[in-house]
Formats: sequence, structure tokens, C-alpha cells
Amino acid sequence: MENFVVSARKYRPVGFEEVVGQEHITTTLQNAIDNNQLAQALLFCGPRGVGKTTCARIVARMINDQSIDSPLEANDTFNIYELDAASNNSVDDIRNLIDQVRYPPQQGKFKVYIIDEVHMLSNQAFNAFLKTLEEPPSYAIFILATTEKHKVIPTILSRCQIFDFNRIEVSDISKQLLKIAGKENLETEEEALHLIAQKADGAMRDALSLFDLIVTFSHGEKVTYQSTIDNLHILDYDYYFRMTDSLYAEDTSKVLLIFDEILKKGFDGHNFIVGLSSHFRDLMVCKDEATVDLLQVSDSIKARYKEQAHRVSLSFLLSCLNVASLCDINYKASKNQRLHIELALIKMAHVNAAVSLAQMNANGDSSKKKS
Repeated sequence: MENFVVSARKYRPVGFEEVVGQEHITTTLQNAIDNNQLAQALLFCGPRGVGKTTCARIVARMINDQSIDSPLEANDTFNIYELDAASNNSVDDIRNLIDQVRYPPQQGKFKVYIIDEVHMLSNQAFNAFLKTLEEPPSYAIFILATTEKHKVIPTILSRCQIFDFNRIEVSDISKQLLKIAGKENLETEEEALHLIAQKADGAMRDALSLFDLIVTFSHGEKVTYQSTIDNLHILDYDYYFRMTDSLYAEDTSKVLLIFDEILKKGFDGHNFIVGLSSHFRDLMVCKDEATVDLLQVSDSIKARYKEQAHRVSLSFLLSCLNVASLCDINYKASKNQRLHIELALIKMAHVNAAVSLAQMNANGDSSKKKS
């Protein structure tokens, strides 16, 4: 049996043009290398899985004119040193690194030191590193990577050129997943890829891990929406659309039965009420064409949102969103959490009646004043 290589490694970018969603970083680095203006100390910071270490390796290879066709695992160990600061965070580890810096590269132009999770270094290690970082030899390049820039001491920050990586957009992640699916000869559904991209929370590595999981779970060479929600244990959009229709129709019995069905499927009530709040928010976004683009779902789901948003009133959505938010805030303090959510749903089911009654009272008061 051949060794399986996860997609995050198999499709790790080998050039700046392959890096997803970080054009502001890759363009700057490419120009710096082309114009021979690359700083000797760089700090890459941002969320997990967005390409910090990948970009560091690409920089290391480009400045040493290493072939892009060779796999990343074949990096020249004489030129590129990677240090995990999470497990090598003492003064002695930094002293060993400083001792290595004193020797020029045996081949190539530069020695590149990539230090991952640099915020994990102790204060003593940071202080031991200061002088070398400020005045390194001409052949040494330091690339520090961290997910927590605020933990890096200011004296280190002041000696580095800082690059802030962004979370990757859902649309960019889903496009990249579609490309990879094409290379793997896999059939995919647009809704499934969007769902994986949303669940990844802006991290390409997480998206690829979830993609591998769904491919393994799915039957045949196909990634479907149904297999995705089943494997990731995500509540189907359809439940939220049905619940909203029932609430707007003031059908309390159907509302309670839908909620019971959701609980019987093993979904957590708190997650449901949070998801329902998000659904109301997305419907409000669809009320205006100018804000529809804020909805990060597939085109078919977006069409359903637009259709339902056209049928329900804005006052209904605002009132329901307020009730759902209060339910979310007080959920953990409730002794009977199921009843707590059911009461909130019943209140939402009577929002239209309450609004109508308030309008009638307001009209009655105004007519009395006139008389």
C-alpha cells in the first residue's frame, strides 16, 4: 500500500503565485527579492494555516536560486534551518543558533533561519537573540513566524520587517478546493466546498484537512453536501429555513416539532440557537442588494435566502434576532435549557401578533388624541 500524503502537504505552494489569499504579502516579497531589497529580519504573523511557514520556505528557496521543481522536503539543509521555538525556547537553544550563524554558507548565497512560533521563546532567549537579529552577517536571513504577535517583545518587533497575514476568504478557499478536486478527479458539489471553507475559519490548512476527511468518508469519487453535513455534524440549512417559515406563520406546534427533530438528531440546543441567530442576520443582509455580497454561501443557497428575505418583514427579523440573542446569553445559566429555548421560540412565533397589537394600540391612541 502506498503511503498517503495529506492534501495540506501534497498541495503546499512551491511559488508565490500558488499562495492563496495573501497577495499583499507575496507581491511585496517578490518585489523585494527582485530588487535586492529584502530585509535581513522578517516577522510573519497571522492566524494558523494561512501560509506563514510556506512563504518563509519560498523566500528561502528563491534567494538561493533553488529549483522550484524540486519538492519542499528536498530543501538544502546547509542553507535552510528550521527551528520550532515551542520546543526549543531556552537561552541555550538560541546560543546554538547564534554559533551556527557565524559560519558562512558552504554553498548558495544565504543561510536562512526560519523560527516557528517565535512568541514561545523565553524572555532570556529573546534578549540573547537581540544583538544577532539587529546586526546579522550579510549572508544570514531570519524569518520569524508567530500566531501571537502581541507576545513578542517590542525590542524584537522593532528589529523586524513585519508582515501581517490575513484570514483567507471563504470564496478563495472554495476555489482552491475546487482546483484540488479537479487534480484528484473528484466530483464536488458547490455547497459542500463552501461549507468546508466556512468551517475552516479562514485557514487553508484546516480546509484541506476537512476536505481529506470528507473524501475518505464519501462513497465513490464524489464530495456531496449531504456527506459533508453528516460527517462534520452540521445542521442542514433546510432546518433554519423551515423554522423561520413556521415562526413567521405563527405555527407554534410545528416550531416545537422541528426543534424536537433537531435534538433527536443529536444536535446541541445552544449551537442551534446560535445558528438561528446567524440565519436571521443573513436574511437581514439579503434585504438590500448592496449587502447581499456579505453572505458567504453558494449561489443556490443565496437564492433561497433572497426568496425568504423577500417574504418576511424586517421588524420580524429584528425582534426574533433580539429574542435569540437573549436566549444565547442566558442559556448556560438556565436549569432547564430545552425549555429555555422552547420559550424563546414561542416568543418568536408570536412576534407578528405582538407587532400588530402594538400598531393597533398606537392607532387607537392617536385617534383619541384627534377627537
